[in-house]
Amino acid sequence: MKIRSATAALMSAVMMLLPCSAVSAQEPDNTLCGYGQGREVDENNCPVGAMMFNEQFGSYSAYAVTDGDKICLTFDQGYENGFTAPILDTLKEKNVKAVFFLTGDYAKRNKELVQRMINEGHIIGNHGMKHASLPKLSDEEAREEIMSLHDYVKETYGYEMKYFRPPCGEYSEKALAQVQSCGYKTLVWSFAYCDWNVNDQPDRVQSLERVSGAAHKGAIYLLHSVSETNCQILPEVIDNIRAAGFEFGLPEV
Repeated sequence: MKIRSATAALMSAVMMLLPCSAVSAQEPDNTLCGYGQGREVDENNCPVGAMMFNEQFGSYSAYAVTDGDKICLTFDQGYENGFTAPILDTLKEKNVKAVFFLTGDYAKRNKELVQRMINEGHIIGNHGMKHASLPKLSDEEAREEIMSLHDYVKETYGYEMKYFRPPCGEYSEKALAQVQSCGYKTLVWSFAYCDWNVNDQPDRVQSLERVSGAAHKGAIYLLHSVSETNCQILPEVIDNIRAAGFEFGLPEV
């Protein structure tokens, strides 16, 4: 039964990643794919789909899970609605560093919060100037989407970003190559859940159990700072994950 289950998990992950697997001898494939870690996990609670992503796209410096033992918390910052400051308060209190992926609009409108992230030792990541799907852009537009935000953050904050998260979770082999050519590493995730809809927030108790229970070595968590639920459960999530024997850290890729 264990062998059959592992085979099913592997096939599920392969099917999830297959649309992007074709590689042209001349140019990487630009078939648009929507990333998801899948539900199948191995004996260490790590999603099989995340490991398959690493195996398939690691040559493009693209990762869904890290090589380290620690768990990396990441937050996508599309807009601000009052929860980022208390999230930063919790991270400071718990001595946890995280990665905050900024869109251009966020970087321009929330300078005090962005500067606080930098001052408190967090990593600032690139989530695209306009949060545009790279596979849908021309080569010139894709580079502009990445580098215009890179240059703005460098000029405004004196900070040089090095991690990119694909807007909308959409990528292609070509897009990953474009990101790499801009000097970036791509970080997707090995855990995410439906936390972004501010008008339909997930149940606090169920979310606490789900987020805490997803821990595994090298995990990359995707959370959204617009989520009231995330803001409420974050202190307990950190405590629960530490109680399970894990620690938090920045990306080891």
